[in-house]
Amino acid sequence: MELYEAMSTLRAVRRLKADPIPEEVQGRILQAATWAPTGGNMQPWRMIAVTDAGNKQALEDLYRPYWEAYVPGYEEKMKSMPEAAQASSRRALDAGTYLATHMHEVPLIAVFCFNPSIMTITDIDQPRTSVVGGGSVYPAVQNFLLACRNEGLGCVLTTLLCYEEAKVKDILSIPEDWYTCAHVPVGYPVLGGHGSIRRKPVEEMVSFNQF
Repeated sequence: MELYEAMSTLRAVRRLKADPIPEEVQGRILQAATWAPTGGNMQPWRMIAVTDAGNKQALEDLYRPYWEAYVPGYEEKMKSMPEAAQASSRRALDAGTYLATHMHEVPLIAVFCFNPSIMTITDIDQPRTSVVGGGSVYPAVQNFLLACRNEGLGCVLTTLLCYEEAKVKDILSIPEDWYTCAHVPVGYPVLGGHGSIRRKPVEEMVSFNQF
């Protein structure tokens, strides 16, 4: 599909069918991730395409308690929202709960890993949270998401499983010097899937020459 259309309609789709992804479609979305740029072209990331039923269930079992713990606080926050925003947030929460209780059914969970020892992390000594290393991983994630959009697949970038990284590494036999940074459930949408998105206007997000 046209690139700008893909970018402007890429939603977080959390209601996913259990229907299998054809092999040729899966091959294309995996290939797209590998085309992403990385620092020095080192490609210091790997993806584990989780399709095994037992592993998917194990990941859901780790994920679900964190989602369930998140919901009450957000519901409390919703009480102060305008009515229209409450309705939108409720739909998003319901979709999130659907994912948390059906993750074991999705045909593919893409687990993105990184190895900091082969990254040039130029902000590692700054007195703040380091983010530069993500520049050699998250472009691959975005390529993957856009490829899913192009193929009519629903997807969503999740990070709650990073709280349980040690257990995830054990389940998926991830080496000691590799770590996780994104978990992307993929499948065909149960409902409408992708569509128009809400974002702040360019004027609010971009300035010229000074902040």
